[in-house]
Amino acid sequence: MLSIKKYAAIDIGSNAVRLLISNIIEQKGKPVLFKKNSLVRVPIRLGSDVFVQGKISKENISRLLDTMQAFKLLMKSHKVVKYKACATSAMRESANGKQVVDLVLKTSGISIDIIGGEVEAAIIAATDLNSYIDPTKTYLYVDVGGGSTEFTVIHEGNQVASRSFKIGTVRLLNDMVSKEAWQELEQWIKLNSSHYDKISVLGSGGNINKIFKVSGKALGKPLTYFYLTSYYNTLQTYSYEERITELDLNQDRADVIIPAMRIYLSAMKWSGAKNIYVPKIGLADGIIKSIYYDTVTSNTQ
Repeated sequence: MLSIKKYAAIDIGSNAVRLLISNIIEQKGKPVLFKKNSLVRVPIRLGSDVFVQGKISKENISRLLDTMQAFKLLMKSHKVVKYKACATSAMRESANGKQVVDLVLKTSGISIDIIGGEVEAAIIAATDLNSYIDPTKTYLYVDVGGGSTEFTVIHEGNQVASRSFKIGTVRLLNDMVSKEAWQELEQWIKLNSSHYDKISVLGSGGNINKIFKVSGKALGKPLTYFYLTSYYNTLQTYSYEERITELDLNQDRADVIIPAMRIYLSAMKWSGAKNIYVPKIGLADGIIKSIYYDTVTSNTQ
């Protein structure tokens, strides 16, 4: 007997807002399958408001409300049975974040949970990283967002250390990351990776996914530190406009891709990793899995 249900995850980040709809396929005697059905991404960039002005602007509140109403209709059209909406760094630091959450609930009926960095890292870990990694090896998982980056050390399939740092692409664009924050991150990475002979980085986030796509590498194959450094240096020779017109980057990707690469390269350098693997998973994937395994609260459509 085959059972197919649809679950949805809404990820309200500092750079973009995403709706992921997945098919949950259950077959008797077989492992459950999670298959992506639809992904919609809207680059509202809440972090540009919050990290500079301390709150979400009227214009972006309006855009977010429109987006949530659109997501509500899309979920209805897809016959989604369960969903969860999570807001991360920008919303939790915004002076009017709670008011915006209340407005979204009132106008669209969508309930949003504002989650902390550690909860975010835990949900991402629910993506079943073990299916992407070698259980005999050590990895530093790096999930780069607009407002924060989550780091997790995984040794022989087990999480041994995890931490969220307020170092993200939108913050870096606005020159809002101190030298001390970088030093604290460097110390944490070195402390938690130095006792392993060999470590690889697992990269998550829209920017590393784009870089991986550009590389033309086969899924499962890593990018090298040399390749990433070379591409980083190449990108810097192009202006923002040229990255859009000549390198075919979206306008909301063309600026944040450089600070994102700085974070990944720093993580590789400080951990001594020569390779970065890109499993193409993130918070939205973790939310879907967490809904299914009932490790988070969810809402019905």
